[in-house]
Amino acid sequence: MKILVIDDHALVRQGLSALLAAGDAAIHVLHAGRLAEGLATVDAHRDLDAVLLDLKLPDGDGMAAIGEIGRRRAELPVVILSSSEDPDDVRRALDLGALGYVPKSASPETLVSAVRTVLDGGIYIPPLLDAARPRPSGPLADLTPRQVEVLAAVGRGLANKEIGLKFGLSEKTVKAHVGAIFRTLGVSNRTQAASAAMAAGLIPPRAARPQPDSDE
Repeated sequence: MKILVIDDHALVRQGLSALLAAGDAAIHVLHAGRLAEGLATVDAHRDLDAVLLDLKLPDGDGMAAIGEIGRRRAELPVVILSSSEDPDDVRRALDLGALGYVPKSASPETLVSAVRTVLDGGIYIPPLLDAARPRPSGPLADLTPRQVEVLAAVGRGLANKEIGLKFGLSEKTVKAHVGAIFRTLGVSNRTQAASAAMAAGLIPPRAARPQPDSDE
């Protein structure tokens, strides 16, 4: 297992390295203190399993870097590790393709759990987003804006590859969103998800297309 940490604070990088290695001796952590160095490492190490990325870097914007890493390695999951606890930053990072967002105030156990969740193909959403999110009624209340868009695309019969092309996301990211949608809505296949989208008024009935019963 090989994980890249991109953060301009050496103490943070060293602490993360020690924390991840303590949880699994097989994890090898690479360090980058600047965005340019991090992108070069992404290019050089094709066997990377994940990237932990700070949003504030001396030579670039972490939000923009999410998309840049996705363009270079579409299958490589990115987890944001940031001092920002602004729910808008969380939503934006997830909408740009990050598969997790961990505030630096989180416990070590939370960070390790978030990384494991993402490596297992899931999405880690911090509790602060749930606390800040308005609680409208209806079945879509617990979905992120990006997941609502993905659900609408699923309801229209688009496959994961087509959804990825539509929103500029990797198939792995789309698959993670679809899995999260299934769990949140309590459905087990795309046909049921499409029905939920219609019931919520997200798509008109005539827009729905038959769904293959898989998450592909």
